[in-house]
Parts: sequence; C-alpha cells; structure tokens
Amino acid sequence: MQRANGDWFAIKEPQRFRVPLFSSLSEAALVRAFNVEMLVFSPAIFDERALKQIGQLEDDRAVYFWLVEKASRNMRRGVALQHEDLNLILTGADVEAITKD
Repeated sequence: MQRANGDWFAIKEPQRFRVPLFSSLSEAALVRAFNVEMLVFSPAIFDERALKQIGQLEDDRAVYFWLVEKASRNMRRGVALQHEDLNLILTGADVEAITKD
C-alpha cells in the first residue's frame, strides 16, 4: 500500500515497523476497505525497486515484512519475512531454498 507521494504503509510496533504485503492488488484493496488507516493508501506492486526504497523508515526502527494471509481482513494472520527473505523471493530464488534450515 503506497500513497501518491511515495510513502509506504507500515504498522508501527514498539521496536520496529511491519510492512504488510498482499498476494494480489485485489486482496490489498479488500483489506484496505476494512482498515480506515489505509484509506489514503492505494494498492501498489511491491518489486525490487520498492524493496530498495524501504530499509529504515523513521526513528531508526527496523523494518520487517508481513505477508498477509488471504482473508485476514485485520492483517493479524500472516508470515513474517526479513529483508533478505523478500529479496530472495523477488529475485526469483527457489522458495524451497528459503524454507530449508
């Protein structure tokens, strides 16, 4: 979710920011309708360029990404991804390699 001025939507937590990501633009638009704080943001494609823009937001808080589970209108269910994980996904790395420990 991004504003016209380029700001990305992030949920402020005590020690960091959580940037929600959605499986599709339509899923993002649906969640937006249920969350008034998102109404000034529009669904946007999150790509490698966007990942480079987001590192540290404000207050020097760390950022992590939250892949929101489908049908989770309040964005509480999902999977946490670190910057490195998302970079691997966006650059086309094998998802199986990410999940192996």
